[in-house]
Amino acid sequence: MDEITAKASLREVARKTRRQAALRAAANAPELAAIQFMESINVPRSCVVSGYWPIQDELDPLPLMARLQESGCTCALPVVTGRQKPLKFHSWSSGDTLVDGPSGTKEPESSAPEVVPEILVVPLLAFDARGYRLGYGGGFYDRTLRTLRRQTQRCRAIGFAFADQKVQEVPVGETDEPLDWIVSETYARAFS
Repeated sequence: MDEITAKASLREVARKTRRQAALRAAANAPELAAIQFMESINVPRSCVVSGYWPIQDELDPLPLMARLQESGCTCALPVVTGRQKPLKFHSWSSGDTLVDGPSGTKEPESSAPEVVPEILVVPLLAFDARGYRLGYGGGFYDRTLRTLRRQTQRCRAIGFAFADQKVQEVPVGETDEPLDWIVSETYARAFS
């Protein structure tokens, strides 16, 4: 089975698995994951951290973003600028006006300052023990990470997911970028 077919097949299973994980998870799973993140990841006070606006049954990063902002970080959300293009990031604080983005996401208004994140908290459908993630198939995060990692050595990608989203192996292609960490409601783990 080729990589594209293998990924498509795994996406079907992973969507169902994530839905079940979200239903089984404790109501405070987002807060528990935020605690795991804050206790495990070294985040400088002035760091720029991008989160994401949760859609469907993704693990909600908004409690984490609130904690990061309280600790002195600049928070941001991704903005889709077009197919086959890396994401852009605009600063965001809780309560800021958001506009509709693709696939049910929310994005900061275009007037919000553009920033370059040092840490990206990324959503996913599945992840494996090697640090590879399965996304939705658009390649936005892979392109973005590749671009940011060329620009700065400090850019870290941290998957944010339910522990049950772990799979045996994510099919990997030459354009896939690995995560540096995975954070769930029950643990945080660095990949080397």
